[in-house]
Amino acid sequence: MRLAVLVRAVVPAALVISLQGCVVATVAGTAVGAGIEVAKIPFKVGGAVYDVATDGDDKDGAGGD
Repeated sequence: MRLAVLVRAVVPAALVISLQGCVVATVAGTAVGAGIEVAKIPFKVGGAVYDVATDGDDKDGAGGD
């Protein structure tokens, strides 16, 4: 009887503790992914500005018709 009570207490506690690690990893992964996407924004804007400034003419540099 005491063993059943002990198992009922220990198993849920072990599950909660093990799942907390998964939650932390998921949150950290999401934060890193969001940080990377935010870091990409200036490069995307810079590329768009460059494309507008160069007018997109003759990108391959061949120079002939």
